[in-house]
Amino acid sequence: MIEDGTYIAVVDRFEDDTAVLLLEQDGDTVDELLLPKTQLPEGGTHVDAVVTVTIADGTVNDITYEPDETAARSTRAQRRFDDLSERPPSREDESD
Repeated sequence: MIEDGTYIAVVDRFEDDTAVLLLEQDGDTVDELLLPKTQLPEGGTHVDAVVTVTIADGTVNDITYEPDETAARSTRAQRRFDDLSERPPSREDESD
């Protein structure tokens, strides 16, 4: 059972009509939450959407889409991908 509290969560995937969210605390994934896709807030119905989830008495009490955090994470991921895809300098380039 997931402990009561407020979590940042990322929509990881969909399995039929169920959304699988990864719950985070202090930047670490601490649990997984399964919700009917219909419970996701408007805008948060896609993979990698970031939401804030409040759990009270073992049930989801509130869920809010975080568009700015979703965009920021996407930008950081793209930047890391771009950095990794850059070709390292060759020996010929280093001698110039």
